[in-house]
Amino acid sequence: MNKILLIIQREYLSRVRKKSFLIATILVPLLFIGMYALIFYMALNNTEPVTQVFVVDESGFMANELKNTEQLTFISSNDPVAKIKQNITSSKAEHRSVLLVIPKDVATKQEVELYDTEKKGIGTLNHIEEQLNNILKSKALKEAGVDIQVIDNIKPNIHVNSKELTLEGEKESSVGAAVGISFVLSILIYISLFLYGSQVMRGIIEEKSNRIIEVIISSVKPFQLMMGKIVGIGLVGLTQFILWIILSLGFMVTATTLLTPKAGHVQQTTAFPNQEQVQEVEETAPKTADIIKHIKTLDYKSIITFFLVYFIGGYLTYSALFAIVGSAVDSETETQQFMLPIIMPLLFTYMLSFSVLINNPHGSLAFWLSMIPFTSPIGMLVRIPFGVPAWQLILSITLLILGFLCTTYIAARVYRVGILMYGKKASYKEIIKWFNYKG
Repeated sequence: MNKILLIIQREYLSRVRKKSFLIATILVPLLFIGMYALIFYMALNNTEPVTQVFVVDESGFMANELKNTEQLTFISSNDPVAKIKQNITSSKAEHRSVLLVIPKDVATKQEVELYDTEKKGIGTLNHIEEQLNNILKSKALKEAGVDIQVIDNIKPNIHVNSKELTLEGEKESSVGAAVGISFVLSILIYISLFLYGSQVMRGIIEEKSNRIIEVIISSVKPFQLMMGKIVGIGLVGLTQFILWIILSLGFMVTATTLLTPKAGHVQQTTAFPNQEQVQEVEETAPKTADIIKHIKTLDYKSIITFFLVYFIGGYLTYSALFAIVGSAVDSETETQQFMLPIIMPLLFTYMLSFSVLINNPHGSLAFWLSMIPFTSPIGMLVRIPFGVPAWQLILSITLLILGFLCTTYIAARVYRVGILMYGKKASYKEIIKWFNYKG
């Protein structure tokens, strides 16, 4: 046991004392926050260039109803279609040009033709389709004798306030906040398990290729060396995550304080001489308050606690598998054939987390993915923000511990032989032989 502790101490201190560890610990939360802020900013400010849409309306009633937008300028034309096509093809004007041909039987056929020199973005097509559909809808309503103005004035905007019923009573709930934190947790756990598990593999390959392993094995047992490496690097990851959580919470508290609208600030909006500024402040304050309200509905204590539990369990499970790969090869370039089967369960669950698990977090597929030890680190963390029964959490953690013990036993039997094998490309058949060796 003392030897394992010495190996843990050496692996932990050698990594924590590096400048790269300190830099990464401080910069990663800032980079993540900056990345998401940049994504939202670019998404909100990503405007398409103005496109001139030449309209040849054979139906005779749609061209005049098309309304210009910030991205589209509609120009009705009586020129032949062939001539307009030629002009668009040879045009070098500042504005992009397309040709929209509306046939006579558009109301029954419900198809139009759009000609362009390049494929337009989905936004442009949606704008055109929406306007055409609205024109046809208005025409059909007029013919049916329905007052269109009455329909336009009816604009219901119901907001669902989600409440969660518990034994203690009602409490605020937010599906949007749960979805957001599920996205973050699935990305974070996927990256972390792969990152720190790979460090175990690289450390073993480095010692094996330098023949240092032969000296170390003369002093400690292979199992002690493997466990020391796994636990030591795991503690490095745990330390880094705890620091990331503390720093991230600090940034979030600061951002929440800055974004929370002050009572006096909203009341003073009438003093602005510019009415647009008044409207902007009035619209922004409720949105900001609403976002903060949703964020506060999350149970951060349980989310952080279970994140650390599943990080530790998932890391111990996968690092044992990465240790097998490290002991089976002589260089990192040889690891590719073994890596895919290891990361496939994580990748499979990660991809499903953005669709199936978030849309149906209490379904049978979500349940089983949160129980299987190789998929539960992501599967269960995606479900936790939506609320998971206590018995499922206990069962999942128990199975994760059993999975770790099983993979560690397999890894130890392969590791004791593989670390002393040089100059021979290992195969799955060879690894099974190593596992079956006695002694």
